[in-house]
Amino acid sequence: MAFPNKPQCILMFMISFFILTLYVSALDVSDAVAETPGPISGDAYIPLDKKHVVIHNVVKNNQTVNVHCKSSDDDLGLIHIPWNQTWGFRFRVNIWGTTKFHCHFTWHRGGSHFFEIFNVGRDDDEVGLLPVCKECLWEVRRHDGDEAICRITGDSDPYCFPWDDN
Repeated sequence: MAFPNKPQCILMFMISFFILTLYVSALDVSDAVAETPGPISGDAYIPLDKKHVVIHNVVKNNQTVNVHCKSSDDDLGLIHIPWNQTWGFRFRVNIWGTTKFHCHFTWHRGGSHFFEIFNVGRDDDEVGLLPVCKECLWEVRRHDGDEAICRITGDSDPYCFPWDDN
């Protein structure tokens, strides 16, 4: 596409730069240990709001948990979370409301387990069974059972789930 004048070329450059900036700022991933989330209660439903998933290692055998999380767009790589430590990542829910992050968890004598750590239908639905989370705090607890991994909320008992591989 040819631009007959310089202002149109500059405008197209500015629009392209703006779109690229939005894309790059949509995901904030860090290997740093996550800060302890603030008050968990009071998370309100705001479409396309920034989310913070935090994984806390409290496995029964005090082992380091290896976590590999990814979505259909982003691979966060392999992370090692020492016992009683946390790791987290930030992102925005996509405009279609289909954002999902799947994680693979392993640890010594703990096997290999999969879990969908963020799902819009469960974690960001104002009429869902669980409260909406802006700070989605998860505890990795055990190898098996119905309380293998739990989402912690400030105003109720934890919401616990078995591994997805069961």
